Amino acid sequence: MNDGSSVTHNSTAYDSTVGIQAETVHNSNVYFVHPDASPQEKYKVGVRFLEDGIPSRARDMISDAIAHGHDNAEVRFHWVLAMLSARAYHDLSTEELQRLHYASGLVRTYAEGEWKDALRVAFELLAMLSTADGETGRILERLRALSPRQRDAILHHLDLVLTGGLKDSLWAENRERAETARFGNDRVQRVWAYFEPDPIGPRALPPRPSTAAAAHAALPVRVGLFVVVTAFLWISALVADPAAAVIELLVAVGAGLTATHFGRRWWYQEHQLKVKNRESHLPHTGDPASTGDGFTNRVRHSFDHYFSTRVPHGFAPHEWLGHTVHIRNSLVAEIALLYRESRISVDRVNWLIRHLAEDARDRHNKGSLFDHRHQNQTPAVAKALCVIALITLGFTTLVLLGTVASGVGASQMLLAILAVVGAVWSGRAAASSWLEARGEEHRLAEETQEYQERLTARQVAYQNWKSFLDTTRPSELEMETWLTCDKTLFVDEALRHYQLTWRDLITHTILMTPARPYKRGRVKGGPWRYSRYSFRLFLVTQDGVREISTEFDFTDAKRGNEQRSNYRFDALSSVQVTERTHIGYDLELVLTNGPARNIRVKDADTHQLAPDENAQEIAEINLNAAGFIHTFRLLEGIAADGKGWIERNNPNNLPSFRAAD
Repeated sequence: MNDGSSVTHNSTAYDSTVGIQAETVHNSNVYFVHPDASPQEKYKVGVRFLEDGIPSRARDMISDAIAHGHDNAEVRFHWVLAMLSARAYHDLSTEELQRLHYASGLVRTYAEGEWKDALRVAFELLAMLSTADGETGRILERLRALSPRQRDAILHHLDLVLTGGLKDSLWAENRERAETARFGNDRVQRVWAYFEPDPIGPRALPPRPSTAAAAHAALPVRVGLFVVVTAFLWISALVADPAAAVIELLVAVGAGLTATHFGRRWWYQEHQLKVKNRESHLPHTGDPASTGDGFTNRVRHSFDHYFSTRVPHGFAPHEWLGHTVHIRNSLVAEIALLYRESRISVDRVNWLIRHLAEDARDRHNKGSLFDHRHQNQTPAVAKALCVIALITLGFTTLVLLGTVASGVGASQMLLAILAVVGAVWSGRAAASSWLEARGEEHRLAEETQEYQERLTARQVAYQNWKSFLDTTRPSELEMETWLTCDKTLFVDEALRHYQLTWRDLITHTILMTPARPYKRGRVKGGPWRYSRYSFRLFLVTQDGVREISTEFDFTDAKRGNEQRSNYRFDALSSVQVTERTHIGYDLELVLTNGPARNIRVKDADTHQLAPDENAQEIAEINLNAAGFIHTFRLLEGIAADGKGWIERNNPNNLPSFRAAD
């Protein structure tokens, strides 16, 4: 809007129900400092904090290193950058200005070299804030003579300190560097990996406990009873007709051995098939997959998604889902059982779900999707021989009973019949126990082998995915560099839109907040970084405040939902901050001629803290990274004093910084 008192409001509610899609904390030791770390080690971590956009922690770490004796031109150079990074001159306290003044007096004591030259330039730039534009030529030449690394660091961290003609002279170069580095290091193809959670380790269901011991325990009694009753029958037959009894015994033994040989495999496969069918088709009481809880439902949805995108040739997605419904149900139950833990997100298991979907597709292509034990059933010949052997055994038993009857009386015949019944019952019971014991031993060996094969395959898939993520995931420095380039080019476009130069600005600030829906991630000890940002740029001139907001997709830096607002200094009535522990920080801007605007600065993150992280420290890091501290002080000052605050903080009216002699 062109009218100085008009305001354009964003119609999107700041607390929209569209929420976080995913969040993760990478368990990195990049910012870890051992309690017994040397001053040199603390300094290195401090520099890393500074480069990664966490100047508040950098100030603490480098100051601690200096206090313990690690002080030279390089250390002091980074300390000065940390003191001034993301801060305007009026943000510095009297004590901090005194410390800077004292440090400027130490420059002459350091050994000559590139770091001493860079330190001198930093202090000279600070002293140039209230110097006429015509006197900046010499310091600009010295700045450009520094190495690119030192020059870029100064321009980046002194961004809010440098103003006026000095910054105008450097801005074209700064913009060119931002355009060059904005999509460097394959940004578009790698940013997604930063928000990908660290995968949880591979697991597989171990074999079911064996029941062979119970079967073995019952076997001696049943075999003993069978031996006693069959011995009684055979002795009785031997007394009645020795020749016939021997033949009948040989036939019975042969039939029994034949039935055992061909029936054992048949029985085992039929038994296993019944178990598998029961597990696939029947609900499992107490099984995680049958409860329909949130975790299991998310696992099921993830399986449905990956199975519908990993489809064999010749199948439509819905056909493949129907074809594999029982397999998916079994896998859902397995994954839900293996990974049901507090604070374990399904996102951390998706690598395994994706692997299982690809494995199912590949096994279908090879013709081995379904269990090979069920595809390779007992041959019909073996089944026929088993049935013939059992019939022969039954017939031989009847013949044996007839042989016994030919040589005994009526009273002994009743005993023989009872012996036959006992032999059939005990024989069946003994055979059942023996088959169960041998079957359980075979099953345990088979499932143990399959378990090892599954676990090995999953370990390989896990290592491949983790290695790919580690290689692809951008570093904190890369993320900060890309974000800085986005901010630089956003500011440049705003200046060109309003036809402003840095000479026209009193100050400026950028507030970066998450734009929903978003993914967010951070390394342990670092700030949250978002897949979608909302940038709010406040340009403060003599005529008032120009506010420009836009949403950024961090992957490709595409923008949308741009809003512009212009208002006079006296239009900003008040600025308030609300901290809600379980929700986050809200910034409220109250204008005299419009409704209050609520800006969600950051969401709560206490539930995402590691045990050794300090909630207050992490909150401060995130607020600083968002540009909140500087923005709040600026807006609060304008709301409280209006144009009086602007006049006091005009770069032309700032007290000069004089380096110590």
